[in-house]
Amino acid sequence: MSIDNRVNAETVAANYIAVWNETDAGARRKLIEETWVAEGTYVDPMAELAGHDQIDAGIAGVQEAFAGLVFTLGPVDAHHDVARFTWNLGLPGAEPIVIGFDVITIAEDGRIKNVLGFLDKVPA
Repeated sequence: MSIDNRVNAETVAANYIAVWNETDAGARRKLIEETWVAEGTYVDPMAELAGHDQIDAGIAGVQEAFAGLVFTLGPVDAHHDVARFTWNLGLPGAEPIVIGFDVITIAEDGRIKNVLGFLDKVPA
């Protein structure tokens, strides 16, 4: 698959960030199922998650640890079935507490297959 339409990759990335910001458990689970394939994975330096249940639990844990903070999406760059982007976590309008960089692989149906996350700035 080739993602020739940058808007598509930006939409997938925006949906991904929306999942991380959704605090209602039922709505978040629905977004996860719409955003990730069933066997999708998420890997970063602190987590290795596979499938909707683990991804949901991991996101819920991050939301608990960083209650009240929101993720914002940076510029999206994409080619073929891969997109990369930066993101920030913090209070709106304030200096981000966490800054990261993610690489996603997108399935033919437009959902995420894999996420490789990198943490550029984390709290001390």
